[in-house]
Parts: sequence; structure tokens; C-alpha cells
Amino acid sequence: MASNTAVHVPDGFRLHTENTSHILLDANEAFLNPVQEFNRDTSIACIRVWSEELNRTKEERWNKSQQRKAAQKGSSASSKVPAAANIGTDESERTPDISESTEVGGKKHEYRPYKITILEALSATGLRSIRYAKEIPLVKYVIANDLSHGAIEAMKRNISINGLGDGTLQPSSNGASKQKIHLNEGDACSLMYNHREEKKRVDVVDLDPYGTAAPFIDAAVQCVTDGGLLCVTCTDLSVLATTNYPEKCFSNYGGVPVKAEYCHESALRLVLHTLSTSASRYGRYIEPLLCLSIDFYVRLFVCVRTAPVEVKKALSKNSTFYICTTCQTHYEQPLGRMITKTSTSGHTNYIFKTHPGPLVAGPMWSGRLHDPDFVGKVLAHIEENKSHYGTSSRMKGMLTVAKEELETPFFFTPSKVASFFHCETPSIDDVASALLNAGHRVSRSHACAGSLKTDASHRELHDVFRCWIKTHPVKMENISETSPARRLLAKEPLVEANFDRHPMTPGAQETIRLVRYQENPANWGPAKKAATKPDLKRKRSTEALDEPPAKH
Repeated sequence: MASNTAVHVPDGFRLHTENTSHILLDANEAFLNPVQEFNRDTSIACIRVWSEELNRTKEERWNKSQQRKAAQKGSSASSKVPAAANIGTDESERTPDISESTEVGGKKHEYRPYKITILEALSATGLRSIRYAKEIPLVKYVIANDLSHGAIEAMKRNISINGLGDGTLQPSSNGASKQKIHLNEGDACSLMYNHREEKKRVDVVDLDPYGTAAPFIDAAVQCVTDGGLLCVTCTDLSVLATTNYPEKCFSNYGGVPVKAEYCHESALRLVLHTLSTSASRYGRYIEPLLCLSIDFYVRLFVCVRTAPVEVKKALSKNSTFYICTTCQTHYEQPLGRMITKTSTSGHTNYIFKTHPGPLVAGPMWSGRLHDPDFVGKVLAHIEENKSHYGTSSRMKGMLTVAKEELETPFFFTPSKVASFFHCETPSIDDVASALLNAGHRVSRSHACAGSLKTDASHRELHDVFRCWIKTHPVKMENISETSPARRLLAKEPLVEANFDRHPMTPGAQETIRLVRYQENPANWGPAKKAATKPDLKRKRSTEALDEPPAKH
């Protein structure tokens, strides 16, 4: 492997090593953010688990096909029909990359594992593509693309030092090249649009741009195969998670951001809304597998499928939200509702109705953020391969919280709610115990340390704090007569809260020490953007190596 081989570092370069991969960096060529190692580690784990599940599904389908053909052959033999007439099989049952050899001398058919193709639209140094090719066993090849000629030259060099070939450009559509990484120099959207034909689609599309992924989403949802995986990063949280640029958020994502403590979760839902509406235009729908708010960016893993009925159901999974500017209480207003009617013959019809009401925040995704079963499999994979990921402890912590997270939007923090009442802040376990003792569900949120999610209403949550105040009085003389806190305190709780410690509180359940919430690293935040753009009308020459950094 390349990790066991000494790498010659030319003058003017520095060697960067991540897991088993090495790259040579030159400040004048391509952009790399070392802090994104967690992003790359998590992506490898998720794609690897997803590819194994896909292969398992295809193998089960292949086995059923073999059993069916064996039964047909036995039936034809008993009726003395020549075997040659029954060797054929329904082409619709065949799956890509599955070989079926005829029986010669009693030799049995063998299943060939399904190998996936990955398209990384914005590759820069190629580190992500190199790691995909080396660390995901079921990869057939990776298409690594970048618009910058300097980035392409850097990728050729990095592919070579990792023992993955000579880094020649992407071959023709017949796929004659057996290299694990196919390079492509060009516009990312043009490349993805060229792969939107059904036979040319790829299994995984990875978008990791500098800033927003919005310009690439339309092409991405078209070029990924049915049931394929779409991986998206957006680093423009100044647009998604604040109300400083609502016009920019609307133009990029078709929604308005939230000014509240749960703004980073709403950022995820705004991106999911964009993915859902973009896919719906082409008769496709999304299934979120894992959606995380991390440091200065969001990272989403969604499955893209094709089904007209499911596309219609997206109406009820997108909502607008009315949010109080004082206590941040939110009211969810789905864009539509679905009514199911079953006829006497057993046929089910779906009727879709609209919801009237004000538009304040959104529209944004209001369905689930994660698939617990998928996240559990990723956790199991990480546990078995700790040495493969430099950020395994953080991956395990964050994904554990995500797996246990409730589907309801949004989270709250006891300190923020206490500030509405001007009261002493109860502990997380005190608030969780009161809600659990009242019969509600409670979980943490991965997006914020010290946060809780619950299926209790805001009135029921406020009643918990009103009961808390009875034993921890508020100094009313310190509260202005016009303060909204006086109106909150004037109401009596409908039910008395029970603060006896419940065995299912987050503190009681967290018996294993995990890094659930990572402290900001030393180099936190995105690096400085390149000062100039690549010259799109350049001529091929040695001067191409002096181009500005490519986006990552």
C-alpha cells in the first residue's frame, strides 16, 4: 500500500497524510481543509455501509432468480422440453454486474458482488476520491472532476503516489480503463448532466463545494441512479442559519431561515426541502439516511428513488413555521395533508389537501432527519474499523446521538427557556424527568450540546418551568412591567410536574463515555476563499500550473 512506501516530496511541496492516503500540497494549486477529515471519515463509513446493504439486496434478488430458474428448468425437464428452450431469463430480473454462468459439468452459478461508481463533482486535490478508491471495498471506480487544470495536475500526481494508476483522464463510455479513479476536467454540472441518461447514471454523487451546493443540486438528483446515494455539504451557514441574508437563503434554497437557538437544525431542513423539491421535478423523492450539523457546515446523506406516489407525499413532509420572536415557540404548518381512502375492493386512494395559514419560516423539510437502522449499521461498522478513521471517537459520539434523536422538529435548551421566565435554570435531567414522568418522549439533539427534543407541546413544556419556579422563585421586582415574562408567569400550570429522577433521562442512559459534542478545533471554520477565478478561456500551456486554488 502507499502508506508503506516512502513518498518523495519535491521542493515547494509538503506531504499531507490522512489515514492510508498521501497527497502533495502546493499552495498555488488546489484547496484542502484538514479540519474536514471528520467529514471524509463519516462519508467513507456511510458510503461503505450503504454499498454493502445494496450488494446484499442485489444478492438476495439474484438468489431468488436462480431458484425461480431452477424450478422452471425442472418443470421443463419433466415435460421433456429441450433444456435450451428454458435457459433464457427475464431481462427485467437481471441486475448490473451480476454474472450468471451456465451449468457445465455440474458447476454452479456464482454471484459477483455489485461494484458501485462514485462521482465527486468538485475534487480539488483528489484526497476524497483517493480515500474512496482505497477504503471502500465495493468501489468499481471514482470519477474525480474539477474545473481547474492545476487541480487536475495535482490529482494526477496524488493518484500516482498512492499507487492507483497514472491518473489519465476519464476514458470513453465503453469503460475500457480499469483504473480506480477516472479524472475529468470540466464544469461539474455539465459532467453530471452528461450522466443523467439511465444507462450512464452513477450510484453515488458527492457534492462538497466551497459555500453552497445549490447550483449543483438539480444536476445531481438527475445523474444518480434509482436508489442511489446523494452526499451533500453546504458551508454557507451565514445564509442558512441566520436571518442576515434571507433573500440569499430564499434564492438558494427556496425558504427563509429561522432566528432561533435551533437555527442549525432548521438549516438542515432547508437543504432537505431543496433536495426534495429538486428531485420531485423529475418524478423522484428522497429518503434522508443521515443529516448532520457539524462545526461550520451541514452534511447530508439521502437516498434518491423514483416513484410518482411518493413524490406526491412530499407535500405533507414540507412545512412552514410560525415562530414567536420572544419565547421561540413554533407552530408547524404542513404545506398540505394527505387523506387515505380505501374502497370496498381494497384499493387505496390518496387525496391531497392544502393547509391555509401564514408563511413565516420555511418552507423547509419537516420529516425525519435520520434513518436509525442505517445509522446503527454505520455505528457497527465504525466499531469494527476504529483504526481506519482518525476521527472515529467523534463519529461514534455524534452518530449515537443522531440515532437516538426524536423525529420532531425542533430542539430546545433549558437555559434558553429559563431565560424567558427569568428563572434559575434547571438541569437537563430535571427537565427530562418531568417530561418523561408526564408520559412524553425525550432525546438529545446532535446539533447542540445541552439540548433536548420532546414530543410535548410548548404549553406542557412551559408548565414544567412554572412548576419549577414554585420551588425556585423568581424575583418579580427585577422584571419589567412590559416584559413578556410576566404573561408567561401569570398562567398557572395545568398539571403539576414530577421532578423525581426518571431512569430514562439522558444522564442516566449515557453510561458509556462518548465524544457526543466536539469542541471547536484550533483551525475551526472554512479557510480563505481563492482571490480570483480560473481563466475559462485559457490555452493549454505550462502556465496552467500557476492557476489559483480549486474549490473543495
